[in-house]
Amino acid sequence: MPVKRLLTEFGMGSSLRRQDYTEAATRAVKDALWHNSINLAELYGKDKTEMQITVEVGVQAPEALDADKIASIFPYGQITVVPRKGGLDVPREDGGNPTVIANVAISVALDLESEA
Repeated sequence: MPVKRLLTEFGMGSSLRRQDYTEAATRAVKDALWHNSINLAELYGKDKTEMQITVEVGVQAPEALDADKIASIFPYGQITVVPRKGGLDVPREDGGNPTVIANVAISVALDLESEA
């Protein structure tokens, strides 16, 4: 099957005081998505449910991510969330929880076998 990546979008999100890695990640996904309206599947004569969407999330504590919550942002497509070590924890001078910054890369691919 020739699955081809056709699009990659990037986003950044933060959790200022709660050290909530999932919330920072969901904000990063929305940052990447809410700036665009791309009808990619339709351009190739495919249904939106056929899109293979990979969400790579970089945070300092990838094990703390709730992948299901992140995936639930997408209304269609086959979603894979890949937690990675990355992002940034910014210490607070008052000793509170650090500010968490998450980075995401969202890639969209389609099986274009029938297009060949």
